[in-house]
Amino acid sequence: MERWGRTHEALSRAALELFAVRGYEATGTAQIAARAGVSEMTLFRHFPTKEALLLADPFDPLMAERVRTRPARETAMRALTEGIRQAWAQVDAASVEALRERLRIVALTPSLRGAVERGSEETVAALTGALVERGVSVGQARVAASAVIAGLSAALLGWARSEETAVDAALGSALDVLGGV
Repeated sequence: MERWGRTHEALSRAALELFAVRGYEATGTAQIAARAGVSEMTLFRHFPTKEALLLADPFDPLMAERVRTRPARETAMRALTEGIRQAWAQVDAASVEALRERLRIVALTPSLRGAVERGSEETVAALTGALVERGVSVGQARVAASAVIAGLSAALLGWARSEETAVDAALGSALDVLGGV
């Protein structure tokens, strides 16, 4: 992993450690940067906001690629739901647990209400682009991608609060509903 990736990972790890111990609101970006061994300016080169430390989504390119390569005859919603289902099947257990940890902090922090929606713009844009490449109009692609991401966000936040539900069950159920199954 190159320097940028190592620094990015160190910042993410430091943020999660400090948020878990001190809480999101009691943790400052200067503390996170110091824990990661970088300047606060470097932190903001990697993450534009403190929220972004929790909401940066490494799965966007994988999901968009899976949507892009779905069969041409599928509707936009079907391509989205099945493409995302395929992408999630490739996510390793450690990444799933890290996601749960990040989303649990979001779900339990009142000041972060709405943060998932604010942080999903890039995901919606990636999925919209994949649908447009499949021949869906920009307007319809944006509506479909926004609907799917809103539904998945609700499912993922519920999953993050729960100790019982496996991510596959939570996402599978949400994708079934969104895909009209």
